Amino acid sequence: MNRFPPWKYALLVIALGVGLVYALPNLFGDDPAVQVSSIRGFELPRDMPTQVEGVLSTAGIEFGAIEFEPRRLLVRLDNVDRQGRAAEALAEALGEDYVVALNLAPSTPTWLRALRAEPMVLGLDLQGGVHFLMQVDMDTARTQQLERFVVSVRNLLRDEQIRYRSVRLDRNQIIAELRSPEDRERALRVLGREIDELVLETRDGSETFNIRASIDEDVLRELQQTALRQNITTLRNRVNELGVAEPVIQQQGSDRIVVQLPGVQDTARAKQVLGSTATVEYRGVDEQNDPFEAQRTGRIPPQSLLYFMRDGTPILLSRTVIASGDNLINAQAGFDSQTGSPNVVVSLDGPGARRMLEHTTQNVGNRMAVVFIEHRPEVREENGVEIHSTRRVEEVISAAVTREPFGGRFQTTGLGSATEASQLAMLLRAGALAAPMQIIEERTVGPSLGQDNIDQGFRSVMIGFALVLVVMAIYYKVFGLVANIALTANLVLIVALLSMLGATLTLPGIAGIVLTVGMAVDANVLIYERIREELRNGNSPQAAIRSGYEKAFSTIADANVTTLIAAVVLFLFGTGPIKGFAVTLSLGIVTSMFTAIIGTRGVVHLIYGRKKRIQALAI
Repeated sequence: MNRFPPWKYALLVIALGVGLVYALPNLFGDDPAVQVSSIRGFELPRDMPTQVEGVLSTAGIEFGAIEFEPRRLLVRLDNVDRQGRAAEALAEALGEDYVVALNLAPSTPTWLRALRAEPMVLGLDLQGGVHFLMQVDMDTARTQQLERFVVSVRNLLRDEQIRYRSVRLDRNQIIAELRSPEDRERALRVLGREIDELVLETRDGSETFNIRASIDEDVLRELQQTALRQNITTLRNRVNELGVAEPVIQQQGSDRIVVQLPGVQDTARAKQVLGSTATVEYRGVDEQNDPFEAQRTGRIPPQSLLYFMRDGTPILLSRTVIASGDNLINAQAGFDSQTGSPNVVVSLDGPGARRMLEHTTQNVGNRMAVVFIEHRPEVREENGVEIHSTRRVEEVISAAVTREPFGGRFQTTGLGSATEASQLAMLLRAGALAAPMQIIEERTVGPSLGQDNIDQGFRSVMIGFALVLVVMAIYYKVFGLVANIALTANLVLIVALLSMLGATLTLPGIAGIVLTVGMAVDANVLIYERIREELRNGNSPQAAIRSGYEKAFSTIADANVTTLIAAVVLFLFGTGPIKGFAVTLSLGIVTSMFTAIIGTRGVVHLIYGRKKRIQALAI
């Protein structure tokens, strides 16, 4: 008699129960919504829901539920018309410190949202929007880094009083011409000690003693990766200007960045925003004059400039720039080793470090401000023609007290939390693009085309699914119905896993699901044909069932494992669309083996397992 352990039934019930719960959100539609977030990703004020309610009520706009999170507020509305009116009213009332974005909010019931059950995220090809593929100019990134090292080498030789004729950049090498062998030996020792990123070698000229320096290859690769990561961070900040709810910005290969902006149709606007620039400046704080008085009277001291903190508080800063974003090498968030409070560690190049040391030596106990400067794109309409321009925006993001003199590496303290420190470090690193980029591929997908893709993809899955159900039921009778139950469960589990993982569903992903539907039933065909063969060999029905599942397992495992290996390779080496196909295919292989081997065995055992005598099998 066949045996099926109770724990396997429990596993099946739990898996199907969880699968149903997390697949259910995909059956509910979406509500038009307006999303409000800080332009820098900071936490929203606690009274933001009250502000939003007041704005919408004053404008006479009916709205549904308001969902508030620390960094996001979502307002649900009944229709697209009210959504547009609400977005305009909120954008005008809240000002430029907040991003107001049109969005679609899943209408998932509260009890499902409490379980963190969310529908699948639709990709650009299903939702519509703009796709850019951007090429990062790594050669320029290398040259920029070498130019920084040239300045550092000059300053180091000058500080150590080592005589030299020139320090110049020749292609991918730095050439330092020294006046004597003794000067060269001293320079080698100093450069080797202070700048360990450079590989040094000597070469004599006719009247000079030269040092040739090049960037170590491992260091160069790390610098290029850092440049790529900084560009991605900068692009994320730029995308915030568009108010895109769920942008996709990710690395592709070693020197490319993919930017996908769902719901955006204005390609020119997107290009302008992605190409905008920003930088930072360090300035001393004018502690001798009252900024509130200067703001009130408009009389600003000649040696100072009036700026504003993020919260609108005025502050007077020196006209002299100590260092700027051009001098910034790196910025990392961390914690103070003595107090444990959050901080940001900043590294400057040679000129910036020298000016910083000079300023801080003379201003211990005074504050130094970090000014974030960006050129925000603007579009205005004149005589029916759109005019694109930029507006310079300057704001003080930090004004910390100088505790002791420092130069090229220092920390900024006085931050409220680790989150604020991370945000400040990100803003400093994202002040400007680390390397130039150009758009090498541009594609726009309209919303109607996206909906057509959804309809056609869903139709293809349903047609393939229905045909398989009919063929299996006719050809294998009762066992075919069992396979159909397993196939349905398999589809539910795939959708549930995609929803739980937050994977993005694309057209290739739908193709992967269609392929999985066919592959899922393949395992049952192998098992059922093996059972038929055992029956033809004269075995009893119970023995045929047992042998069919046991002997077909190795063949099923081999076939699925080889396909899974291929899917993993596609995921590791493929690009976005290929990755989507690989993800759904991989998940489908795992779920199909589970439902075909364990699931169908459990159902067959319920039908035939407890019968002592079976005359024939409906197969």
